[in-house]
Amino acid sequence: MKTDNQKAWLLVLPVLVLVAFSAVVPLMTVVNYSVQDTFGNNQFFWAGLAWFDDMLHSERMWNALGRQIVFSSIILAIEVPLGIFIALNMPKKGAWASVCLVLMSLPLLIPWNVVGTIWQIFGRVDIGLLGYTLDALGIDYNYTQGFYAAWTTVIIMDVWHWTSLVALLAYAGLRSIPDAYYQAAKIDQASRWAVFRYIELPKMRGVLTIAILLRFMDSFKIYTEPFVLTGGGPGNATTFLSIDLVQMALGQFDLGPAAAFSLMYFLVIMVISYVFYIVMTNLDKEEQGQ
Repeated sequence: MKTDNQKAWLLVLPVLVLVAFSAVVPLMTVVNYSVQDTFGNNQFFWAGLAWFDDMLHSERMWNALGRQIVFSSIILAIEVPLGIFIALNMPKKGAWASVCLVLMSLPLLIPWNVVGTIWQIFGRVDIGLLGYTLDALGIDYNYTQGFYAAWTTVIIMDVWHWTSLVALLAYAGLRSIPDAYYQAAKIDQASRWAVFRYIELPKMRGVLTIAILLRFMDSFKIYTEPFVLTGGGPGNATTFLSIDLVQMALGQFDLGPAAAFSLMYFLVIMVISYVFYIVMTNLDKEEQGQ
């Protein structure tokens, strides 16, 4: 009688221990703070769900959530179609294909704080190329004082930084399509739109699902770039959920509300990501069933 060998789990044990220390333990600490209050000196007392109730009735949190949803929606609406368009127009073979892949990868290699610093300088009216040019053209542009200027700059910065990820994933999906599909489409005299609609787009659904999920999660928890660029201003114009959470936890040192806030923040990301995954998976199954 054949018996299963479970010793392979020992190979996974170091990873489980590492995850426990890097994720589970900090999470449990946050949960502990979210149900307690303190007046200092490491003296805590039970607060129950009071902090969660306060956050649910906090206009500040709902405003930050609204800004975050608008930002993530705009980012997805721009970066996904733009990434697909770039991937479709990238060379498939030869030296230029390698050059394009390297160039598309460069923005992804730049650290987040450096990205914020680059655009902070780039948008300045006195020394920045973008700010100086717009000011010379008579356009009133100041991302530190203007609401629309700040939003436009943050969005363009994120599009510049992360569209490459969508483009590279879409390009990988396109390269996996066998040439036989294109040959059959050529024989049938299919239009360029028909090739994209019935061949390329269905074959890219898997990688596009990953791209949408990654970009949503990254954009929904964005912190470093807008913080370095605008500091959440002007006013609270670009104070997204992550910036508001840091201000609450470190700036005001309200550990209880900040812990409850962070858990609700985490739950929102998980729920919306799960909805995205289910919708995209169902679309993929419908396409395969046709």
